[in-house]
Formats: sequence, C-alpha cells, structure tokens
Amino acid sequence: MRVVIADDEVLLREGLSRLLAEVGVDVAASVGDPNALLRRAALDSPDVAIVDIKMPPTRTDEGVAAALAIRQRHPTVGVLLLSHYLDARYAMQLLEQQPSRVGYLLKERVSDVLVLVDALNRIADGECVLDPTIVSRLLDRRRQDGPLQQLTDREREVLRLMAEGRSNHNIATTLVLSPKTVERHVGNIFGKLDLAQSDDYHRRVLAVLALLRAS
Repeated sequence: MRVVIADDEVLLREGLSRLLAEVGVDVAASVGDPNALLRRAALDSPDVAIVDIKMPPTRTDEGVAAALAIRQRHPTVGVLLLSHYLDARYAMQLLEQQPSRVGYLLKERVSDVLVLVDALNRIADGECVLDPTIVSRLLDRRRQDGPLQQLTDREREVLRLMAEGRSNHNIATTLVLSPKTVERHVGNIFGKLDLAQSDDYHRRVLAVLALLRAS
C-alpha cells in the first residue's frame, strides 16, 4: 500500500506518517497544501491519497476540490477525506461525483491504525467508506416522513453497515445473520428507497446517497 498525506497540521500528518510506516504502509509524500498534493499524486502514483478537508488558503473545502481533481485525473487513485467535524455535505459531494474509491473519516478515528488501514485497503479495492459516527447520527435522527422512515430497524442496521462500506458477507457476520437473509434485507432497502434496477454496487452507493440527502 502506497499513500500520500495532505494536511496543514504538521503534527497530525507526521503522526499519521509514523503510524502508517510502523504497519508497513509506504508513505510516499506528506504535504501541507492542495497544490503540493496534486503534484505528489501525479509523481508518486499512490494507491490512496489521505486528504484533510480544510486546507489553505481559505480552509473551507479545498481538500474536497483536490480530492475530486485527483479522482478525475488519476482514476486508479483512491481518496480518503479527513475532518475534525461531522458534515455529511462533503461526503455527499464526493460520492455524487466519484462513487467509488472514496472515503470520509473523522480525524479522531485515525488514531486507531487498524481502522485507518482497513479503510485504506477497502478504498484501494474500489469501495466507498463512511465514518460509523456519521452514519449512526444520520440514521438516529428522527424524521416525520421520507423513504428512510419505511425501513425496519433491521433494515436500518443493514443500511448503516452498507454505508460504512461493508460487504454482504461482513454484514452477515456482524449481525449474525445468514447471507440469504442479508440479501433479502438489502433487496428490501433497494425497493423501499425506489432504486431502479442496476448493478448492486451502484444501487448500494445510491442507498448511501439517499441517507446523506435525508440529513
């Protein structure tokens, strides 16, 4: 696994570099601004770029813009966005334009190097990964109407794990269900969210977007 890291907090990016190096991840570059990130993504051919959402000069959404540029210019490079704050808009913006090889984690999560490496591996394999805290808070909000309200408690659990990038097999193991039962729940979710027939991966992304849009 080869990564580049972009964050204007020197201590955080150096800490991440050290953590990842200790578990055998090759950190090709560690930079502090979007322009340097784009250069290193082109030069170093990483598997994944780890990108802070808020970087210079305005510290608003420069990281999101850089992430989208990397995905458009280098389709094989995945992107993991990091943020101190929970804001579903950034995840939705990224997923709507680049529905694979992307992720969004809160910075508090990456101190657990096993969680971080798992997310990086899944992104490199083409999946999308959302922070469990984001998913849980979205699903726990009470709404009076909307398609998500049609889901049963079990279907909401399945959708939560889908949004975290979990496979049907992993969902079955986590919830102690049979694979066929999970397939049935996933099919029910697709139906209740009125997702048109297409490949399963595309519909899984659409289901996650439905969750994000309802926030």
